[in-house]
Amino acid sequence: MPIKPLRKAVFPVAGLGTRFLPATKAMPKEMLTVVDKPLIQYAVEEALEAGIEQIIFVTGRNKGSLEDHFDISYELEDTMRSRGKSLDPIDGIRMKPGSPVYIRQQEPLGLGHAVWCAREIVGDEPFAVLLPDELMVGEPGFMKQMVEAYNQVGGNIVGALEVADSETDKYGIISPGKIDGRLTEVTALVEKPKRGTAPSNLMIPGRYILQPEVMRILENQEKGAGDEIQLTDAMAQLIGRQPFHGFTFNGQRYDCGDKAGYIEANLAIALARDDIGPVVRAFMEDLLAR
Repeated sequence: MPIKPLRKAVFPVAGLGTRFLPATKAMPKEMLTVVDKPLIQYAVEEALEAGIEQIIFVTGRNKGSLEDHFDISYELEDTMRSRGKSLDPIDGIRMKPGSPVYIRQQEPLGLGHAVWCAREIVGDEPFAVLLPDELMVGEPGFMKQMVEAYNQVGGNIVGALEVADSETDKYGIISPGKIDGRLTEVTALVEKPKRGTAPSNLMIPGRYILQPEVMRILENQEKGAGDEIQLTDAMAQLIGRQPFHGFTFNGQRYDCGDKAGYIEANLAIALARDDIGPVVRAFMEDLLAR
């Protein structure tokens, strides 16, 4: 059976961002910046690099600034041009016609429900899911690496990363089968298993390539861990019916849904930049020497 091309990506961005209050009281957590770029833009650029053509945002109330960020800003762009300055830092991203699409998740019923809200736009096509608070830094980007694997094996592919055994109770965990390089056959998925019961230490870091059949499962999916509709539970029902693999990321992950992880991301990205890296490094060395 031919492998359908991957053209669409879903970004669940309706969350309240309670872990970053009070910063997120009036600003979406996806608009928090790592150095000078919002988290959501890093994720969208990752998707576009992978060949995604249509960006689908599943939003909630108070997400207007996210929509504004991806809109054309005539006044700002004209001002920058008149001053002979580059537009790159502020230009946002030029999308193809029909992208992005904005859909409301009216109730916070979980990641599975947020993905299901995009069903009419996804239609009968495979689609990617990217969680913006997981900042993945690599060359090429994580989604492009996953798409290259998808074009070989098809089916469903979830991102995979090794974590300490003491942290497996925080994530969706893969039960592994055969391993072929960075591809791991998935025999089962467990959402936030109790400590000491995880089938492996391979967690799913917020990147997915899924077949449209998962939408039909989500239609009737009952609530799971955290009293939410879990995407992991729906994906687990596809195992054995369709090819299902985990793909280990060759790069660095920063958990920007966590305050410490967010600070780590800012420091790492800043240090890697030619324009500010030397200044930041000198400051850090001086600070740590005190």
